[in-house]
Amino acid sequence: MLVPGGILVAAALFAAADLSLPPSLAGLRSLAPYTVLGLAGAVTLWFNRGRAFAVALSLLAAYGGQRFATEYGYTSFAAHVYYLAAVILVPLNMFAALVLPERGAVHGRSLRWIVLIVAEVALVAWLASWGQGHYDAVDDSWLALFNHWGLRAPPVPLVGRIAFAAAFAAAVWRAYPRFLALDVGKAGSLVAFFIACWGIENFVVFATFMAAAGVILLVAVLQESYRLAFRDELTGLPSRRALDERMRALGSRYTVAMGDVDHFKKFNDTHGHDIGDQVLRLVAARLAEVGGGGRAFRYGGEEFTVLFPDTALEEALPHLDAVRKAVEEYRMAIRGDDRPKSQRRGSKLRGEGPADETLSVTISIGAAAPRPGMKPGEVIKAADEALYRAKQAGRNRVST
Repeated sequence: MLVPGGILVAAALFAAADLSLPPSLAGLRSLAPYTVLGLAGAVTLWFNRGRAFAVALSLLAAYGGQRFATEYGYTSFAAHVYYLAAVILVPLNMFAALVLPERGAVHGRSLRWIVLIVAEVALVAWLASWGQGHYDAVDDSWLALFNHWGLRAPPVPLVGRIAFAAAFAAAVWRAYPRFLALDVGKAGSLVAFFIACWGIENFVVFATFMAAAGVILLVAVLQESYRLAFRDELTGLPSRRALDERMRALGSRYTVAMGDVDHFKKFNDTHGHDIGDQVLRLVAARLAEVGGGGRAFRYGGEEFTVLFPDTALEEALPHLDAVRKAVEEYRMAIRGDDRPKSQRRGSKLRGEGPADETLSVTISIGAAAPRPGMKPGEVIKAADEALYRAKQAGRNRVST
């Protein structure tokens, strides 16, 4: 959350400074939001992020519409129509994108958003141009509609604030409870757009925060891509790629431990893959709490790695045995078919009806430290061989 917050603060400081640009660069202020929002749309499309693509496209259309409306003057009927359309339709588009399931942006999925937003732009453009050209001949009731207290603007009218609130609530709902970068980025871009619309009468404020909305989306997509590349989706631990990166930066003194869930295939065959996933998450959560400066990684399948930088083998062993015991002593409850999936509802029913079945999980661990001349890959292989010896000796133990 610090990243979008920092971008918003930087945008506020930039807008407050109101730095003047040389005449040759004066057009950058109006072109920057086009560039950033267009790039955000292209990147979200490339990474197949349907919701983020819809947000970027809506913001780009809103900014382009406002720039077009200024040709009629900031106080014109056309500018009023474009402004109302932006503060109402953009949050509603974002609300729809957030409540609908993620279907991706490629393979024709983006076409529906393109068609919808193009249709919205065409309708607003026709309404604004027609109303501007027939302003004197328009029926008073038609004008009264746009001057209704709920649509009176700027700043953002009541209807627009309600639309913003609904979209922001949907963004928080979508992000909870993990608050991943891309979900938080959508909420941050909505906040930036709201500030831009609130300061519509100051072009510097409007353009700066529209550009900030695009930057927030771009950074969020990059953060999400990094997470997918270096973080295991199921367990939340750093992935094998992250381990490889970390191993390259190690000195000559460290300890590597390879851990494996005992009888994991039996869990899957007996209880199903859902229970197998629960087992992996349980083991990962306990390994993540390892002491002694160790850091856990998911190596692959039911295998995990714990890395102790600048730690001798003898110093790491007590911490490995402690985490092994923590896994052994934990009793994992298996929810019945009639048990609510929600943890909050399930806790209210705790103690009522038949008790959930519990399982005990154990892990075997093999640890190794480098000898002179050993490469990191060879140390991992040595730890894997120690793990094999732990399995052969009866499992649920640490071997070196």
